[in-house]
Amino acid sequence: MEITPTPPSLDFVATIEVAVSETITIGNTAQGVRRVAPIRGGSVSGPQMRGRVLDAGADFQRYPSADLALLEANYVLELDDGHRILVENRAVRTADPADLERMMSGEHVDPSRVYFRCVPALSADESGPYAWLNRTLFLGTGERLAQGVRIDVFRVR
Repeated sequence: MEITPTPPSLDFVATIEVAVSETITIGNTAQGVRRVAPIRGGSVSGPQMRGRVLDAGADFQRYPSADLALLEANYVLELDDGHRILVENRAVRTADPADLERMMSGEHVDPSRVYFRCVPALSADESGPYAWLNRTLFLGTGERLAQGVRIDVFRVR
């Protein structure tokens, strides 16, 4: 008897728009080109949460090859109700090397030409209303914007 697994479903949680300041280039290291984008603010909005991105954190970027970016962003959300959420996001962004180079230079690239997926971990105070975030897996899709990044976050059911 063949068993067909049931895939998980996704529920939209929020969109996070992260503003970054000028990227700091480290150079071509043993792990590839390394860059750091300081996180300077932004917003979060959706049916599960609303608020802002604090001016704290950074997006640590590795470019091991011309068509691949491995991203690790850590920052804090402050919700309208005063609660704070730590975001630790790991992402893969891949595209034609020319498109990635244009994005690294700050140019807009059509999002349909870029594979940008992430696994954001959200941490909240255990005694607050967002404690459920600590026990939930999230997936996201990303888009590079002129001055930052947009992440659509989904809860995995």
